[in-house]
Amino acid sequence: MTRLLNEEQVKSLISVSEINEVVDKTFEGFGLGEIVNPTKVTLDLGETGNWPQNEGFMNAMPAYVDWLKVGGQKWVGGFAGKRKEMNLPYITALITLIDPELGTFTSVMEGSYISNMRTGSQAAVALKYLGKKDSITVGMFGAGIQARTATICIADLFDIDRLVVWNHRRSTAEQFKADMEPFVKGEIIIADPAHPEEATDNEALFTFTPAQEPFITKEMVKSGTIVFPMGSFEEVSEDVILSADKIIVDHVDQALHRGVLKPLTKAGKVTEDDIYCTLGELAANKVTLEDYSNERIICIPIGTGALDVAVAEVVRRRAVEQNIGTEFDFI
Repeated sequence: MTRLLNEEQVKSLISVSEINEVVDKTFEGFGLGEIVNPTKVTLDLGETGNWPQNEGFMNAMPAYVDWLKVGGQKWVGGFAGKRKEMNLPYITALITLIDPELGTFTSVMEGSYISNMRTGSQAAVALKYLGKKDSITVGMFGAGIQARTATICIADLFDIDRLVVWNHRRSTAEQFKADMEPFVKGEIIIADPAHPEEATDNEALFTFTPAQEPFITKEMVKSGTIVFPMGSFEEVSEDVILSADKIIVDHVDQALHRGVLKPLTKAGKVTEDDIYCTLGELAANKVTLEDYSNERIICIPIGTGALDVAVAEVVRRRAVEQNIGTEFDFI
């Protein structure tokens, strides 16, 4: 039987702290070589302006996670156009889980909540690996759902002493501030939409925007700063990457061919040899970071299906224990 779970059921079965713990453990699995995680496969449904012109895409993200003995896949995408007209969320996702010995489907669940939360969690957990202790100052570029989940997950692991949020639409930044004040210990400051540099004087910078042109340049990034270009867009300039003292990624092959490293890889300016280490290697203590207070660090967690599958499996097990959800027989 396959257990079916909707979004509200998923939310009720796992906390932010537990998601951070699962992400942490799964990164360690990467470092120990106990994860199978192919690179994402993208179905372009018009996002790039090509045919068919549906202004959307879907990513297939399969993985096997040994510490939970589970296989699965997240099927996730973003759609503007007609979906936006109908006032539906940009992101749509579904997660399927299998018994890796039998190949039987153990669960199908709504995947947007897990996808958004683990995106925030991977950023928070990465900060821990990068040696940050107790408190942090944050520059947040973008004020949408993933900027919010990152803030919530970081606040679970650190005291946020200051958060400066930049967004091209000030009203969205103001709503972000109101919504995030319960989670942020320190002050939340709204940067001028015309001046993104107002948010760069912080220990960690996170980009969660759909920008197709860079808006963070080398001159904006001080020594001792960690820059997190999240996702598959190009928000930081080429010189920020090329001048970095260390580049750290979650998945080497994927990071080289998506997001900020894609054009540099294509031009031969960045290769695998330029990657200092992975987050998995840090989690498994295979690599350690010395003092980098005078260095610029680029950390690129593009996102892996293994994190989604791991969180989903913990949710599924809880659902079975608490008899939540619907069992369905596909055969």
